[in-house]
This record gives sequence, structure tokens and C-alpha cells, in this order.
Amino acid sequence: MSDLLDDDFEDAGGQGPGSNAPEYTVSEISGAVRKTLEGAFGRIRVRGEVGRVFRARSGHLYFDIKDAQNVLASVTWKGQLPGLTVMPEEGMEVVASGKLTTFGSQSKYQLTVDQVEPAGVGALMAMLEKRKKQLEAEGLFAAELKRPLPYLPEVIGVVTSPSGAVIRDILHRLRDRFPRKVLIWPVAVQGRDCAPQVAAAIRGFNALAPGGAIPRPDVLIVARGGGSIEDLWGFNEEIVARAAAASQIPLISAVGHETDTTLIDYVSDRRAPTPTAAAEIAVPVRLELIAQSDALGARLSGALARGMGRRGERLRDLSLALPGAESLLAGPRQRLDMAASRLPAALQAWVLRRQARLAQVSAVLRPGTLRARLRDLSERVAGLDARRLPALARRQGLARREVDQLAARLVPAMIERENRRRRREMEDIARRLAADGARRTGQWRDRLAGLDRVLQSLNYEETLKRGFAVVRAEGRVIATAAAAEAAAALEIQFQDGRVTVSTGGSPTAAPETDAGGQKPAPRRKKPKPEQGSLF
Repeated sequence: MSDLLDDDFEDAGGQGPGSNAPEYTVSEISGAVRKTLEGAFGRIRVRGEVGRVFRARSGHLYFDIKDAQNVLASVTWKGQLPGLTVMPEEGMEVVASGKLTTFGSQSKYQLTVDQVEPAGVGALMAMLEKRKKQLEAEGLFAAELKRPLPYLPEVIGVVTSPSGAVIRDILHRLRDRFPRKVLIWPVAVQGRDCAPQVAAAIRGFNALAPGGAIPRPDVLIVARGGGSIEDLWGFNEEIVARAAAASQIPLISAVGHETDTTLIDYVSDRRAPTPTAAAEIAVPVRLELIAQSDALGARLSGALARGMGRRGERLRDLSLALPGAESLLAGPRQRLDMAASRLPAALQAWVLRRQARLAQVSAVLRPGTLRARLRDLSERVAGLDARRLPALARRQGLARREVDQLAARLVPAMIERENRRRRREMEDIARRLAADGARRTGQWRDRLAGLDRVLQSLNYEETLKRGFAVVRAEGRVIATAAAAEAAAALEIQFQDGRVTVSTGGSPTAAPETDAGGQKPAPRRKKPKPEQGSLF
């Protein structure tokens, strides 16, 4: 720009203000400055501290990169944001890569950033510490949120790279300890795609329905081999930590070696120093369980035998303290003997008491008393028998009147009920006959329509509508060329009428009717051309 202005000044003859120097528009000046700036710098890398960060509604990201003295305005367009491996945050020390350009609307220059990297391990550790404090303040590291691991899971879900040595180590260790079903969700374990894929895998395993076509894991293992802090940075992203904290399935983190620590280690339910250790934590040793079960069985059998022995000894000790059978039965035997000795006298006293009672009762039963009692009963029976026949007659009359009254009421009701039943039967029969008649009529109508369609399809007049014609001579149909040449005149039937053709002349219209029984429409005469027409 300075060269351009110097050349113009020389062309003007070195004259001062007010000379005839060329005039530039603001846009020309802005464009020249932009070309000069972009040509001098091109693509550059700038190191500094991130200042103000602003996300516009359009999706573009505006932020400042500053040092102790100056500030460089920077922008990342909406389409470039998915390509950033690290999102700039205020206070972060970064190395930004992009192109230096100008913004003519505000007469300032800015850096268009398409790549952001933390400025060294110190910046990454500071960012990690900041995120750790934020998540800890939200309570994601609380011990009460840790879920217990199942003792012997049926299905184990593994989130890792399918091509690395980590998955082989896990499967080999599980096979040695206790073979279980393993579901592998392949993900990228480093780079830009690592964090979103790991978070999606954790959410995907949790979205599986229990008892579905794909079994839902009982425990998850998120594993990766060792590496630098940059290689393991995907497991320090906030999206991964929140997905692990929200997992309903118990989760074991096995990222890096024992000395490596990532954010997922703090939010997981259990941390393993290595992927192999994660497999050891997930399942017990099958042979140890068998040996432990056998030892417990042996202990149980021994304890049962010892218990039975002690109880047998106790039973024998108690039996020694019990008295003998003779001593137990001596008292009852003595009481039985005493009762047997008193039984004859008791029987005799009982018989004497019964005899005295019988004599007391029989003293009042004299023959005269019994005859008087019998006479009274006979007279009473005779009186009852004399009243029996009139009473039966009256009862029979009352019953007959009641039956007549019931019959008078029941006969009309029965007749009316029978009439209603017969009427319902007749109405039902009429409905069924009407329905059957309608059905049969419909069947006959459909059959008649089908026969009519077959008749129409076989009618030769339908064939005439498709462009065919019938040739007759003397009322007979001509089917061969020889018969047509032998005839003196031919009658040709078309769709709309008939014409007669003589063998030696032009065809003449016959006053015949068309196929529909109507006279054919008169032929239109071709109008004569007007005078002067070219046709």
C-alpha cells in the first residue's frame, strides 16, 4: 500500500497537498490493505491467552487472544467449529492457527481460526483442574452416587477400539477367569472423534431394553491403553464425564496406566489401573469359586456330622437320667389292682339301686289305671276321626277353588306368551328369508352381469370398435381373398355403418343402419376453397 501511494506521489510530480494526486475510495483502500496483510502473513500460528469468548446467534464464535500488552480479535466460523479439537475457554493458554485478514466494516484486522491447541501440558492441566473443580462442585464425584458392581455379571459391555491390544487383553483375561458374554462398542480412543463416540457408546448401552434382542450389559468397561495427556484428552472432556455419571449401568474406567488419571476415573463407579485389572474386577476366578464352594461344602458336611454326634451324645445322656419302665408302671399297676378289687361290690350296689328304682316306678302301674288311660285315648281318637272327613272335604273345596283361580289367570298368560314366541319365530324366519333372498338375488345379479360381460367380449361388434371390419357378399361372410375376388359386390361393415363396394367401381354408401340400429351420419362434403386460396 505504501508503494502504491509512493508511486502515485511520484506520478503527481512530487507536489504537496492540493495537487492532482489520484483519489481512492474507502473500499479500494480497505481491499488494498487486506491484500497486503494476507500476502505478507498467509497462514500463521499465534500463541496467547484466551480472553473474551462470545457465541453469536448465527453460530459463529468470537474470542480474543491476548498477551501482556496487546489483544488480537479472532473468529471461528460456524462451519469450522466441528473441526476444532479444543474449544477455546476464557483464561486458557492456546496456540491458534489460521489466516490473518481484515474486517473492513470496522477498520480492524482479525485472525480467522480453524485450529486451536493448548499451549503445552501446563495449559491442559490447568483446563483439566478447572473442569474437575466444576464437576466436583456439581456433586458428580460424590461417593453416594457410586453403584456397587454385580458379583458375577452375565453380560459385560466394553467401550474401546476394536483393533487395539486392549480388547484382546480384556477378552483373554475374562476367558482365563470366568468366561462371560461380551458386547463390544467400537469407538475412537483418541483424537477429535473420541469424546463424542465414547459418550454415545455409554448412552447406547444404557438405552438397551432389558430382555431385548440385544442383551443389556450388567457392567460397562471403558478402556484404553496408556499414552500422553494429549492422547488421553478425549476422556477428560465434559461430555464423557457427564455420560459416565448418568449411566444406570455400573461402570469401570480403565483408561491409561496406573499413573494416568482422567475425569472419567472420578465419575465412574470403580477405577481400574489397567484394562487387564478391569477384567479382573468385573468377574471372579471360576476355579477359585469352585474350590471355595468345595471347601464350604466340606465344612458344611463336617459341621453337620459334628452336630449330629453332639446331639446323639446329649440324647444318650438324657436317656440315662430317665427312670426305668418298671418304676414308671408300678404306680399305675397298683391303682389298677385296687380298682379291680372294688369292682364286684360296686356292681352289686349298682344293681340294688336299679331294682329299688324299678319297684318304685312299677308301684303306680295298676291294671285299672292303664285301662282308664286306654279308654280316654280311644274316645279322643274316635272324636278326631269323626271330624276328619268334614275337614278333608272343606280342605279339598278350598284347594279346588284356588286351582280354578290359578287356571283362570294362567291360561290367558300362557296363550299370550305362546303367541309372542310364535310371533318372534315368524319375524326371525322372515328376516332370514329376506336376507337369503337378497343374497341370492345379488348372486344371480352378479352372475348375470358376468355373463353379460362375457357376451359383450364375444360380440363381434366390440371387435369392430378396435378397427376391424366384416366383409359380406350376398349375405354371407367372406373369410378368404379368393371368395372376395369371385363376388360381384362386397358389403363391408364398420363400427359406424356399412358400405357396398363393387369389384370394378368406387365404394358407395349403403342406406344401412349402423351397429346401434341408427342411420349413419351423412358425410360432410369438403368445402370448396375460396377464391384466391393457396390450397
